[in-house]
Amino acid sequence: MRVTTKGQVTIPRIIRESLGITPETEIDFIEDNGKFYIVKTDEPKIKGKFKNLRGIATANMSTEEIMNLTRDA
Repeated sequence: MRVTTKGQVTIPRIIRESLGITPETEIDFIEDNGKFYIVKTDEPKIKGKFKNLRGIATANMSTEEIMNLTRDA
């Protein structure tokens, strides 16, 4: 297996199938005594300054009501 110039590798199909890794699956790398393991994660790792705010917004408005707020009156 060869690493690309972007640091990417292809996970062989048999391993993806064995682990249940499909497109958009979140994975993580775990280090244990110099060995690394690929594990599936339950939630995506959110990066950026708004990560603590993700998922807390609530709106009891329809899409049309929200769109009306963003349009020029």
